[in-house]
Amino acid sequence: MALSLQSEAVLNISDVDPLKMETAQSVWNACLEVIKNKINDQSFDTWFKPIIPFQYSGNELTIQVPSQFFFEWIEENFSSQLKHALNEVLGSDGKLVYQIVMDKSQEHPVTIELPHQNIVKTEHGKGITESKDRAFLERFRTKFENQINKNYTFETLIRGDCNSLAFAASRSVSQNPGQGAFNPLVIYGGVGLGKTHMVQAIGNEVREKFKSKYVLYVSSEKFAFDFVNAIQNGSIKDFSEFYKKVDVLIIDDIQFFAGKEKTQEEIFHIFNTLHQSNKQIIFSSDRPIKEIKGIEDRLISRFNWGLSADIQPPDYETRKAIIQSKLKQNGVELDENVIDFIATNVTQNVRELEGCIVKLLAARSLVNQEIDLSFTKSTLKDIIRIQSKQLSLEIIEKAVCSYFSITPNDIKGKSKKKEIASGRQIAMYLCKEMTDSSLKTIGLHFGGRDHSTVIHAYNTIHKKIQKSTEIRGHIEELKKRIEIMSI
Repeated sequence: MALSLQSEAVLNISDVDPLKMETAQSVWNACLEVIKNKINDQSFDTWFKPIIPFQYSGNELTIQVPSQFFFEWIEENFSSQLKHALNEVLGSDGKLVYQIVMDKSQEHPVTIELPHQNIVKTEHGKGITESKDRAFLERFRTKFENQINKNYTFETLIRGDCNSLAFAASRSVSQNPGQGAFNPLVIYGGVGLGKTHMVQAIGNEVREKFKSKYVLYVSSEKFAFDFVNAIQNGSIKDFSEFYKKVDVLIIDDIQFFAGKEKTQEEIFHIFNTLHQSNKQIIFSSDRPIKEIKGIEDRLISRFNWGLSADIQPPDYETRKAIIQSKLKQNGVELDENVIDFIATNVTQNVRELEGCIVKLLAARSLVNQEIDLSFTKSTLKDIIRIQSKQLSLEIIEKAVCSYFSITPNDIKGKSKKKEIASGRQIAMYLCKEMTDSSLKTIGLHFGGRDHSTVIHAYNTIHKKIQKSTEIRGHIEELKKRIEIMSI
């Protein structure tokens, strides 16, 4: 059973064939018998008794309801019971058309169309075939071709704990648009976290897999701007009809619709038509829908029909993966310390993370200089505001333990195993070399040892540095790591 809706002026009952009215009444009475057993008496009297069966023809029942609100309430609260009744009485091919009683004084009454398979019911009662729908959309081909960035794909989108639900839902929608439970799909999160990339990745994937589907991506500002232009140019009907015929509609940053009542009303009508036609709807927002002030309750209700998935700021591992992906795309390799430095200090914004890489590569090409940690800090100083921590013994201890895969208990204990003893001596050497702590303080930190032990450790490592390139390499690498950790 499919549902359709017309909003028209008050109709003259005398213009309708009485035989058809009688048939409509009998069909509706049969539906009421089914519905009555599914809901309580008060709901039945309030919401179904006022409905007038208007016409029945070609397995299509037209009913008249008192208002737009009446229609919306029935659809939100009793649609399953109504569909069951229509299926019982008319079969799976039955179609229901709503007519809303509108004020005759309205010069151009609004018409909401909810198509049934290849047929769209217009205000003139004429059928439009799917091929005509396609021809209509072909007039706007450039709108479909120029809006989506072809580089925004799932392959170039890094998946992590921060976006796993949104990523999985987006992939699911791209495989079966309009047919699953995620309709609408709402992706929300802060600025620069990859929402636009993700929703456009859906669009690119659908275009690749379903060549005949019309996928439209539009920003909320562009939608609102075109809507205002359509009103001013008297082309609102074409504007509305265009959006109601697309197969996948993606609207970015819907928080900008807040407070725009007329625009929200148009979105509401488009949403109804597309959703009832099993067309996929995708939105992005900078916050959860319920937190957007100035969005009508009826829209919030519809936006929450499907799935809302958030994108959080990326964790450290995901940030590193994003940097490495960006470098791979540009065919560039960077020192691990540089990658660590950027991933450690740019924590909230994927766009800013990628911007750091772009700026580094641009700066390198201009000055023809190798990208090391010093060059990175200098180049990115306006993006990464470095606030040095006071270098502590704990930071050095943590760096040494991580580097040699030993524990704090090992390094502070009495074990004389070669790898542990060597790590302990290196830690003491670095503490004396890099901090102002006294020998006594260093000794106490590493298991209550006295100052002579610290002196012995320092002298031992100092001599090894002169003779062993391996030890010298360890010390240099540890100093870089400690420097990053202390920022």
